[in-house]
Amino acid sequence: MGQNLYLALGVNVFLFVLGFFLPPLFLVAKGVFVMVMIALLLDFIILYLPGEAVTATRIVSDRLSNGDENEIVIDISNKYSFPTQVEIIDELPVQFQLRTFSKKDQLPANEGTQVHYSLRPTERGEYKFGQVNVFVKSMLNVIRRRFTTGEAQAVKVYPSFLQLRNYQLNAVNNKVSDLGMHKRRLIGHSMEFDHIKEYTQGDDVRTLNWKATARRGNLMVNSFMEEKSQQIYCVIDKGRTMKMPFEGLTLLDYAVNATLVFSSVALNKGDKAGLVTFADQSVDVLAASNKKIQLNNILEKLYAQTTHWMEADYERLAVQLRNAVSQRSLVILFTNFESNASLQRQMPYLRTLAKYHLLLVVFFENTELKKLSEERASDLEGIYTQVIAQKFADDKKLIARELAQYGIMSLLTTPQNLTVNVINRYLDLKSRNMV
Repeated sequence: MGQNLYLALGVNVFLFVLGFFLPPLFLVAKGVFVMVMIALLLDFIILYLPGEAVTATRIVSDRLSNGDENEIVIDISNKYSFPTQVEIIDELPVQFQLRTFSKKDQLPANEGTQVHYSLRPTERGEYKFGQVNVFVKSMLNVIRRRFTTGEAQAVKVYPSFLQLRNYQLNAVNNKVSDLGMHKRRLIGHSMEFDHIKEYTQGDDVRTLNWKATARRGNLMVNSFMEEKSQQIYCVIDKGRTMKMPFEGLTLLDYAVNATLVFSSVALNKGDKAGLVTFADQSVDVLAASNKKIQLNNILEKLYAQTTHWMEADYERLAVQLRNAVSQRSLVILFTNFESNASLQRQMPYLRTLAKYHLLLVVFFENTELKKLSEERASDLEGIYTQVIAQKFADDKKLIARELAQYGIMSLLTTPQNLTVNVINRYLDLKSRNMV
């Protein structure tokens, strides 16, 4: 029913009440009631006589990108011979918890249009859309007719492939610096020999080949090319520390999204990318490879990862990784330590990993505590709160220094800058021939 109908009936009831005391108004009330009923009948005939006059179709991709705005399109057509006002209510997946979602539009006669909106999922997994409900009003605006069209759809939310696509497009257009990523000049050389050439000004004198120089009578230098096909493993902690939320996503989701983009970068650099996930009872290893399907294998593996309430088993990780990966590799560990005590519990196993691999520990800065520590305190309670926040922030820096004492590299980063900072650290390691 339309609002105009309820308003007219309300006025009619009021006139009937007044007509009880003033008899002339009773005849007016009956006349108004007859006109309302005639308008109701006309509007019913106008809206329902043409049959299925309005159709709507939801256009959505089979895959949605986690943490990104994904565009959804409702394609709607009007077969009425008059313009109509429509309200579209799409039955969204329960994960979004949107109970008041609706879109309103004006449809010209015998024409169609498209209604666009976007959704930002914050969990990976399967999302189920229901049907599309369209409520139509005529120019009389007495009643509304509902059209229920379309079919239920199930779509999967994958790690942020839109972020990956955005990086790839910017890399093609040489705009990666706009994202915060920097080119690294290659200093020195790797140990992969290429050829011998004559010395030119600017060549590294340490690469002089004295035997070739003696034979040719001119200074000759060894030329090296960048060594590729190094093994790189992204190791993701699925323990309770990665359940911490930030802007709707958990730290695990940020690590998953960063792993996907970073793996693409590593594969483009010619290195072999692999994936390891571990929790309290399991360690899952995807062997490093540089095949074309490897990125899709990593994407499928990342899709199903969830956090656990138990603390991850670092001892099991050290043993399994030692057995599964015999070649020295770059291991990027995505985890989170909130205190030095939590680090000390895992330090023996981190040192074991660092003994056989080049280990980079990536953990997260608590941005909310940082904001709290920078606020101006106005009372005694605020001072206490600020001191505690500063202590937690200092603990993060202490963790980085503690790791450095044992020769373990670390990266303390905010969740939103995780992807860029990891890629920059990787490029820095490549420039120093550490990878």
